[in-house]
Amino acid sequence: YAPVLLCRACGWHAVCPGCDRPYTLHLSRRQLVCHYCGGEQRAPTRCESCSAQELDPLGSGTQRIEMLLREAFPEARLVRIDRDAVRGAAQLAALLERIRDGDADIVLGTQMLAKGHHFPAVTLVGIIDADAALFAQDFRAAERLAQLLDQVGGRCGRGDRPGEVLVQTRQPEHPLLRRILATGYHGIAPDLLEERAAAQLPPHGYLALLRASAPQLADATAWLQRAQAATDPAEPVELAGPVPAPFPRRSGRAQAQLLLHAAARPALHRLLNRIVAHLDGQSVPTGLRWSVDVDPVDLY
Repeated sequence: YAPVLLCRACGWHAVCPGCDRPYTLHLSRRQLVCHYCGGEQRAPTRCESCSAQELDPLGSGTQRIEMLLREAFPEARLVRIDRDAVRGAAQLAALLERIRDGDADIVLGTQMLAKGHHFPAVTLVGIIDADAALFAQDFRAAERLAQLLDQVGGRCGRGDRPGEVLVQTRQPEHPLLRRILATGYHGIAPDLLEERAAAQLPPHGYLALLRASAPQLADATAWLQRAQAATDPAEPVELAGPVPAPFPRRSGRAQAQLLLHAAARPALHRLLNRIVAHLDGQSVPTGLRWSVDVDPVDLY
């Protein structure tokens, strides 16, 4: 229903104690759900800080948008597809069949509807709050936004009638967004590749991410410092960290990471082999977990 539940009186907001991330309000179940660890608790009726009853859901999830659409179009046949509305492959298949058979006037869903579906009757697509992707912190954010806009736009106008795409943004003049809308993914991809080449980022460079988690951040950081101590200065590999992960806590555990960056894959793998052999010979502290992610999909 909403990504944040806020107290208007004092500014308190509901946060997952294990992840330090805002709870998402699922109104149909009256539950607060952490979308990082899956933890749940009953949605409060009073502020846990000042006991005020002025609790405001901020932002719009699919449940909230569905309510607004039903108010605006009470006669429309609306199909909502998200994790709360779909409880299995059979139910998803039945809903998709309804859409393909023309038994839906409005389809509301998350990114699970963005690609791989053929809905010839759809002629209008609305992309809500594109800024969430526009300002994502990963270096692939621009690429993923361009792909998403192309994929979602590709869901409409697939039949005899042309399609139209509306993008909701608070940054309509943002140069990246304007370029994507003007040229599409294939138009912006060469520019993104030039930027990657200048920064020696994939596919012009190679990354590996050492992750460590422990009950205390100091323990996770100390383990990655052991890894750092095993590096060979002669290898042309840059190291960034150890630092807390962008999401430094998950399920009550502290997360730290060490990023390795090389212009050539052989140098990266030689150093990784050296680090892994060194760590394998160490006594792992109680409660510590570590992993190596080569060519990480994200840096979170």
